[in-house]
Amino acid sequence: MDRLIVGLGNYGSKYHHTRHNIGWDVFEELSFARDLKWTEKFKGHYAVYNSGPDKIYFLKPQTFMNLSGESVQPLMNFFKISVENILVVHDELDLPFGTIAFKKGGGLAGHNGLKSITASLGTQEFRRVRLGISRPIHGDVSNWVLSGYTGEDKDFFRPYLKGAAEALEDYIKLGFDKAATTYSKKKIV
Repeated sequence: MDRLIVGLGNYGSKYHHTRHNIGWDVFEELSFARDLKWTEKFKGHYAVYNSGPDKIYFLKPQTFMNLSGESVQPLMNFFKISVENILVVHDELDLPFGTIAFKKGGGLAGHNGLKSITASLGTQEFRRVRLGISRPIHGDVSNWVLSGYTGEDKDFFRPYLKGAAEALEDYIKLGFDKAATTYSKKKIV
């Protein structure tokens, strides 16, 4: 059973290690990250990881966040991956920083990347890994998600990414349901 793991982010060096790019950043911490060979196609960069008889496709859309579906949908169609085998890794304002949660379908919480994928696929029943970034105490949400980490968040950023990468590897090995039970709104830093 081939699966697709999509890390959401914005392309360009000015967005590297911002809250909105946490989906991409997690891929850098996978234990096999150095073995992934990235190919530019489908308006994104994708890599293939062989997990036994199954292939796991990793995708970093190279569109802006609000056009992510334009990258996900063509790759999914080309490799014949079903919606229930898509896992989208994204930032989540409604979870505290350092908290991870797996989710099947459901609401989009105003996330433009999820909205774009839903519009392109015609359904929101894909699976997700929600990585908590918290809401700003004051100020604009757009500025918050497009800014870098500060204070304690900056200190725990790398351990958070490592923990989230371990959760993805558990998903690859154990499947969605077991990973979702293990990481049910789990504080990992």
